[in-house]
Amino acid sequence: MADIETTTPTSDPKVSLPTLTAMVVGSMIGAGVFLLPRRFGTETGVLGAVIAWTIAGSGMLMLAFVFQRLATRKPDLDAGIFAYAKAGFGDYVGFNSAIGYWASACAGNTSYWVLIMATMSAIVPAFGAGDTVLAVVVSAIGVWLFAALVMRGVKDAAVINYIVTIAKVVPILMFIVIVAIAFKADVFADNFWGGTEGYSFTAIWDQATGTMLITVFVFLGIEGASVYSRMARKREDVGRATVIGFLGVLSVFALVTMVSYGVMPQDELAGVSQPSMAAVLESVVGHWGSIFIRVGVIVSVLGAYLAWTLMAAEVLFIPAQSEDMPRFLARTNKHGAPVAALVMAACLISLLLVALLFAADALDFMLDLTAALSLIPYLLAAAYALKLTATRETYGDGKFLVPDMVIAGLATVYTLFLVYAAGVDKLLLSCILYAPAAALYYKARRERGLRVFRPAEAALFGVILLGAVVGVVFLATGAIEI
Repeated sequence: MADIETTTPTSDPKVSLPTLTAMVVGSMIGAGVFLLPRRFGTETGVLGAVIAWTIAGSGMLMLAFVFQRLATRKPDLDAGIFAYAKAGFGDYVGFNSAIGYWASACAGNTSYWVLIMATMSAIVPAFGAGDTVLAVVVSAIGVWLFAALVMRGVKDAAVINYIVTIAKVVPILMFIVIVAIAFKADVFADNFWGGTEGYSFTAIWDQATGTMLITVFVFLGIEGASVYSRMARKREDVGRATVIGFLGVLSVFALVTMVSYGVMPQDELAGVSQPSMAAVLESVVGHWGSIFIRVGVIVSVLGAYLAWTLMAAEVLFIPAQSEDMPRFLARTNKHGAPVAALVMAACLISLLLVALLFAADALDFMLDLTAALSLIPYLLAAAYALKLTATRETYGDGKFLVPDMVIAGLATVYTLFLVYAAGVDKLLLSCILYAPAAALYYKARRERGLRVFRPAEAALFGVILLGAVVGVVFLATGAIEI
């Protein structure tokens, strides 16, 4: 999950290509990279990983270009990712996009706490994998402490971002260098096929698709790269920084995955505890390697959590200002903090923490749920960009129409593929969150004196409600396990 930079320069915001590229890289490298060795080791071998990163790299780059082009062609739609869904497909679809993005941010914050507790279990074994009663209680206390901190007007500061950036980048680069030096060709070769019997294309493809949600998770926040377009000294630098930064981040993610296959057998990678980078480095250099990575994880995650706490609140606060959410969510206290939005986010995170007590693998479940909830907002944004090219809106002279249509089309196909790869169970779990959220939509529409649902929107709500009912039944019967 990528970190979100929340500070803005106080001096001249116009920055050079290298600085812009560094900002793009900083916005995309987050805590998820520390989890990659085990997640890939659980699902696939070297070949499947290469296929997975090729698909994810191509698809996510197209998605990054979509957000970049939407920011340029629709600069008036600056109320967040939900604004694209609303503009393209109506109020209720836009509302659900906002809810999905908000729930994804909250689930991501929940995964941060699981990762913190799992990392600290080396000191406090009772924290287990982050899913014990003690871990959940301590995490819940942390959630409300951070919320109280933000309510008092505490904002992310530049010094925190610098510390977080160093804490996450230095351990990652050292990991890649050290593990690459210890690389064993025979171990890598043994991991190539991923233990597949028969080496069939279908088996390799299944392995690769099994990693799709973690690749989405590590790139979450990719839409944030487009916000830096306004800071560019030259407009053409935006595209260059996006490509250079993205390829750099993709290389880091792929290298962390690949070098791990060269020092540990796949079955051992699949069995280590998270953060798995710590276990891999420990196998090479000894116990200090685990401590080194774990310290970097804790500093990085705690710093990122503050930014994502603000993000989760703003996803409700900004739509409330435009009356797409109930008015109470737009209220702020004397410190300017959106209290109601912060409380709602903290409540959902607390509920998700409790749900982890019943999860077979708390961290993997929360990572997958975070990624799955983000898919619909991403899909709607890509579809809106494709709609603009189809209707030629903002393309009066036809310039860039065909390239933008190809980019938007590929991004739409990629996000549709991700929805398929996520599986029906994740969609049904998402519906359980989407359905009750309609109460907020009802309240917002009534406050404005507007009709709640148009016929097509009522039909969509019916589908979501049906999905939620089926999801609850499947959970109760064990057909879906968390």
